[in-house]
Amino acid sequence: MREAVVRTETRRGWLLPVRPRGWWFDLLVLAGFVALTVALARGHLLTVDERVADWAGDHRPTPLYVLLRVLNYLGQGGQVLMPIALLLAGLVAWRRRSIRPLLVFAAVFVLTYVTIGPLKVWLDRAAPAFDGPDRLVLFNAHASGIEAMSYPSGHVANALAWYGVIAVLLNALLRSLDRQPLTARQYAALRVLPPAIVFCTTTWLAYHWITDSVAGLLLGLILTRLLARIPWDAIPLPRLPRGLERQAGL
Repeated sequence: MREAVVRTETRRGWLLPVRPRGWWFDLLVLAGFVALTVALARGHLLTVDERVADWAGDHRPTPLYVLLRVLNYLGQGGQVLMPIALLLAGLVAWRRRSIRPLLVFAAVFVLTYVTIGPLKVWLDRAAPAFDGPDRLVLFNAHASGIEAMSYPSGHVANALAWYGVIAVLLNALLRSLDRQPLTARQYAALRVLPPAIVFCTTTWLAYHWITDSVAGLLLGLILTRLLARIPWDAIPLPRLPRGLERQAGL
């Protein structure tokens, strides 16, 4: 098969633009995450969390509960998002004969692993289903392990980071098949709708307090904007056997 020629308008070493442009928005989101975390640590907003969880528990008839459970799988990192992203990365890598799509998968995996998980362990917050004392507070001395990993919501943060990467890989696959890439509206919908659904279902099912989901949203925004800046096809790579360092239409 003749090697496809892939063009990129990104200069080597330059980061891609995101909207809103610049780093000010990222810093603002980070400040929001820090402010929310400090507020919760000082005992603020706990009543809001409890009222939302109580309301959700009173408005969850069985048919709605089943639907919410199904939709919540859109945010399952290990069971849904990672396999889909790995499959897309593998297909693009095979069609383009390039290692770069696998670097995309590796980057989002490492980035989410070193941020979301450690924050959950450190902040030590129980989920609404916890029946021990002080279930609303951060740094809960009465919960440990899996019972104390509610803040921030990994489902929401993962959804933002992984669907951003899935959109990039899907576009690359479509280009490799000589198909039209996603329209701007389709691309935005893929990046926005699943995380929004996960935010609602995670909170409504009382898997997380609503502030957990807000924190996951803020953290996920930072991660997905960071990943969106990376010019995957312009990253300098050493020469590899069979030209596996070639561009991949990312």
